[in-house]
Amino acid sequence: MRFLADMGVDQRVVDWLREQGHEVAHLRDDGLHRMADEDVFAKAIAEDRIVLTFDLDFGEIAALSRGRKASVIQHRTSSTGWPRRSPAHRALADGAVVTVEESRIRIRPLPIGRTTTPP
Repeated sequence: MRFLADMGVDQRVVDWLREQGHEVAHLRDDGLHRMADEDVFAKAIAEDRIVLTFDLDFGEIAALSRGRKASVIQHRTSSTGWPRRSPAHRALADGAVVTVEESRIRIRPLPIGRTTTPP
């Protein structure tokens, strides 16, 4: 998978994802640490990447994207680690907002309101 890590995502997460064979760009790598969230989302669309973030604004941006496709993984836990496995791979490929919480992973297909097809 191809990811775009937002500024709040720890470099250790980026390194781990790369070790797992994923292609990961971090905003910090290109000096884009002040890029507006809407521009980060547009960059993810242009580069066919999934946004990794702790910023809840990306869910709203994705919901209002009017058919432009970029998936988002929002991390909402007290730790800065990243889950080792996720049931969301298929949903991410189709376009989704995935929210990782302490006790669950929520998957909202894009556009918001669309239902997922069972695997």
